[in-house]
Amino acid sequence: MTTEFDAPVLDTLAAMTLDSIERCHMDARSLVLARIAALVAMDAPAISYLAHADPAIKADLTADQLQDLLIAIAPVVGTARVMSAASHIAEAFGVAIALVASDAENMARAEAHPHHVS
Repeated sequence: MTTEFDAPVLDTLAAMTLDSIERCHMDARSLVLARIAALVAMDAPAISYLAHADPAIKADLTADQLQDLLIAIAPVVGTARVMSAASHIAEAFGVAIALVASDAENMARAEAHPHHVS
């Protein structure tokens, strides 16, 4: 029986990603850039970029570096894919930023109004 927390597809994707990272000898920034470049080439949806938001942040990837990546691959993947990717990246990172802000607000509320168990 499955519960609301079972996520076999996401679990499989996470396991594949971890296996790939363990077998790859690239530094974190290069790995994230390579994966984002592949997403652009595939015309991936925003949710795919969202999955890479945390690793990109942890690798200290800047907006300028993402822009440079798009400029670098534009002649290979084409302008339509780059424009689509720019929109999807903005959407994904906007969602990631909103989630972080929401988590921060929830933590602040919890700290301001702690629940005491007697």
